[in-house]
Amino acid sequence: MKSDFAAARLHLERACHYLRGDDETSSEAVSALDLLIEAIVAAQYTRPAAEVVDFPRSARLR
Repeated sequence: MKSDFAAARLHLERACHYLRGDDETSSEAVSALDLLIEAIVAAQYTRPAAEVVDFPRSARLR
């Protein structure tokens, strides 16, 4: 099963919206959610390592 990073990001951004209070707890929670959102964005747009295929030496000389 693959992770749905877009959906996770959406839910975390909504959580930030609900924590719009001026108190210290809300500010700390939003900061923590921002870190999670950044991690999700990084994971969402990271491509898997590509496999490099070596060509036979004779093909390079042509």
